[in-house]
Amino acid sequence: MNKRLIYLFSLLFLVSTQLSAQIDRTKAPEPGPAPKINLGEYKSFHLKNGLQVFVVENHKTPRVSLQVALDRDPVMEGEKVGYLSMVGSLMRAGTTNRTKEQLDEEVDFIGGSLSASSTGVYASSLTKHLDKITELMSDVLLHPSFPQEELDKEVKQTISALATEKDDPNAMGANVRAVLNFGKDHPYGELETEETVGKISRDDILNYYKEYLHPEKSYLIIVGDINLKNAKKLAKKYFGGWERGNIPSTTYHEPKAPASTKIAIVNKPGAVQSVIGVTYPVQLKPGSEDAIKASVMNSVLGGSFSARLSQNLREDKGFTYGSYSSLSSDRLVGDFNASASVRTEVTDSAVVEFLYELNRIRDEKVGEEELKKVISEMTGSFARSLERPQTVARFALRTAMYNLPEDYYETYLQKLGAVTPEDIQEMAKKYILPNNANIVIVGDAKKIAPGLEKIAEVKYYDMYGNEVEAPKTELPADLTAEKVLLDYINAIGGVEAIKAIKDSKVQMKASVQGMELEMNFINKAPNKKSSVTSMNGMELQKQVFDGENGVMIARGQQIPMDENQVKDLSIDALFVPELEYEALGVKTSLQGIERVADSDAYAVEVELPSGTVSIHYFDVKSGLKVRQQSSVKTDQGEMTMNTDLENYKEVGGIKFPYTIVIPMGPQKVKAEVVDVKFNTGVSDEVFETK
Repeated sequence: MNKRLIYLFSLLFLVSTQLSAQIDRTKAPEPGPAPKINLGEYKSFHLKNGLQVFVVENHKTPRVSLQVALDRDPVMEGEKVGYLSMVGSLMRAGTTNRTKEQLDEEVDFIGGSLSASSTGVYASSLTKHLDKITELMSDVLLHPSFPQEELDKEVKQTISALATEKDDPNAMGANVRAVLNFGKDHPYGELETEETVGKISRDDILNYYKEYLHPEKSYLIIVGDINLKNAKKLAKKYFGGWERGNIPSTTYHEPKAPASTKIAIVNKPGAVQSVIGVTYPVQLKPGSEDAIKASVMNSVLGGSFSARLSQNLREDKGFTYGSYSSLSSDRLVGDFNASASVRTEVTDSAVVEFLYELNRIRDEKVGEEELKKVISEMTGSFARSLERPQTVARFALRTAMYNLPEDYYETYLQKLGAVTPEDIQEMAKKYILPNNANIVIVGDAKKIAPGLEKIAEVKYYDMYGNEVEAPKTELPADLTAEKVLLDYINAIGGVEAIKAIKDSKVQMKASVQGMELEMNFINKAPNKKSSVTSMNGMELQKQVFDGENGVMIARGQQIPMDENQVKDLSIDALFVPELEYEALGVKTSLQGIERVADSDAYAVEVELPSGTVSIHYFDVKSGLKVRQQSSVKTDQGEMTMNTDLENYKEVGGIKFPYTIVIPMGPQKVKAEVVDVKFNTGVSDEVFETK
């Protein structure tokens, strides 16, 4: 080897040995200085009407986006909760200059986008169409016509969506959390219901628009391929005539965390999972001294998939697919929420683990390595967000709205990197309150309540946050499943009236996202059945059973049926299957009393010979069947599906449900009976399976 190289290697070895001797490897290296942030520039100016404009230039792509953001106090909607959520769609539904169809056509023609809400309008397009999209945006903002027919559609769609939420455990839990945290007399605790939405009028939306949509508390943010000179011309041309107004300012009471931890159960009979939320209000202002440190603390606790809550409840215990927490800041009032969906049988154990982790982060200092990992993840996330020019605009807007220091975001990473284990514990003691929490659980009360009562005081609520009595669990001593079924048979007309029916035809209609759905059911004794579902005249699905064989056809394609499906269909094909349960080997057992809608109902478990199990609910007073519950398996686990039977009417001596609420994927469809006919002489050809 070359002597010069040997000498160089020897020198390098000597230097490295001396350096190693000076390094104390028992201590973690000190973190380096926080990286310097280049936020990018934004420019700002005001129009004479008070509108503040922010401009963020970015010439990498020939596109521009515009946003008008209104900064107002929260608004109480009172007995008409829901109208605020409709303001934007009604603004976008037409102006005094253009119909909705014309707006859509003009926006689509230039390949742009245009949307609105109760707090502003957003638009974007290619640079060459900037003048046009801004004109359209200005028209929507300044000249909305609020057409009554569009409001009617919006009300109908909203009521339909709310009907679906009655069976959605996440929506039920969110409602109760809002009420318990903030109260119904606070804008964050108001609940949208079918009743409140039904009261909304065009005047409600028009009055809100006239009162709040003004420039002096609004911001115009322009981002993209534009310079300051052109931005000023554009803003003045299309928004300079926006008239000022006297925007109301409102104060509200300050919600407090409960004096002690309580468990609120929202009963969902038959649920195979419990949705858990540990929650309470907090006073944490945006940009406050605690904001960044508290955010890091929450990230340690439950802000990511690798945080403590998920590691405990998912990785260690296997209770859930994931568990997370959030700590929100707000000028009025924020909140803390830790949540997970767990198997029914481990509900109480999961609550114990939630409380364990909440106490642990208060009582024990977080480790240096754990904290460094979290800060590193947050640093990377922040750095990636800076790649988008919209982030610069968002920072500028938040700085103005929350009166933050001008260098708040420029020094963000320095403040983030300076957070210590002591800071985490201080924030946890201040904002993590395991002894002052609302633990809201949506699940099967009779299965989860006994274990939960050992943890804290338990109260019961309906899905609207109203306290209710505990579900009744005691049944009459002599009551059996057979007796409940017999009462049902008598309630709908009796054995003789049922056996007198040789065939039946039932026609039903429903509306799904504005399209008409028609369902026709034909039965013939003893057990033949045909059902056809069509949409706008086109057959979607057909199912036929001829007494021995069954076939299903969907969109023209035949779908094979396995042996168990055919077995189930042979029972379902009976006009009143309950009349033949014993003869067919169907097993029934009385499970208890559950609340269905606003009435008590007996729950009867029905197991078919195939092994298919469902729960049928019979109203305690009337004896009529009011719900049928089945379970389906999904990628997220087993879920319950409820079909509700309502509005019974007598036809030919038989009481028949004229309204059936059917689950269809994530939504529910309300099907109404159009016609019911008995004993019309149905031909066997209707049930041919070949």
